[in-house]
Amino acid sequence: MKVIGFGDNVVDRYINRNVYYPGGNALNFSVYAKMCGMDSAYLGVFADDREAEQIRFALREAGVASDFCKTEPGTTTERFDVVLNGSERIFVEDDDRDTKPQPMILSARERMYLEQFVFLHSGCYAGTEDEIAKLHFDGSLVGFDFSEEPEYRTDEYLEKLCPHLDLALFSCAGISSEEAQALQSRVVSMGAKYVLATRGLDGQDFFDGRRHYLGRAELCESVDTMGAGDSFYTAFVTSLLKDGWEKGAELTADMITQAFQKGARFSAKICGINGSFGYGAKIG
Repeated sequence: MKVIGFGDNVVDRYINRNVYYPGGNALNFSVYAKMCGMDSAYLGVFADDREAEQIRFALREAGVASDFCKTEPGTTTERFDVVLNGSERIFVEDDDRDTKPQPMILSARERMYLEQFVFLHSGCYAGTEDEIAKLHFDGSLVGFDFSEEPEYRTDEYLEKLCPHLDLALFSCAGISSEEAQALQSRVVSMGAKYVLATRGLDGQDFFDGRRHYLGRAELCESVDTMGAGDSFYTAFVTSLLKDGWEKGAELTADMITQAFQKGARFSAKICGINGSFGYGAKIG
């Protein structure tokens, strides 16, 4: 089974340690899926700089295909500056440079390439919203990460994307369980098949339109929590796929329970790695 992350690649710069690591929601999904035993690929636009070369290097070393990616000459990789306080990262500065690559617009060539994948993932930071409707292929499931910001929960934004999604992911650590479940109901009513809400130490809530399934967080000794959410989601998805999830198939309680457990275990493992998945390089 082949899966792919479509969208963003960035570097997370740990200012107080003078090191940066490859990251980005779509890129993380691709690497984590490979670590979970899937045949995985990444599709996106690379910048034309040393940081992009480090990202490419990490993908090659991880065994993630990137054959159909593009490079935009004269551009710079998006950066997120963080300070690591213990195992918790604190974002201190976004990248406001106007030299970052533009999101990929899918041509017939890329769409033909994407038809081979059983699961396609993207997210709200990738700038791929206008492309999601193009991902309707026979046998392909589509997932999308809406993260936590209110701007990605407006009716206008949800109505544009939800009809095309088999799985919608939301980070709901900062809201109550009642608020999270109300959001899940909205999203299903707008067309998404399933909705996963992650709630930090309060676990997870998976909604199939009829019933809520609850998962538990797994406590661990953390080195770095940078990839905790992305890794949980990826392991959750790959567990479902390995257990037989496909287009038009209904998920069972056992499949969901096992996916919760595998997601929690894998997320705990990733929290023992520096950066989202390692491959750090010195800043400057």
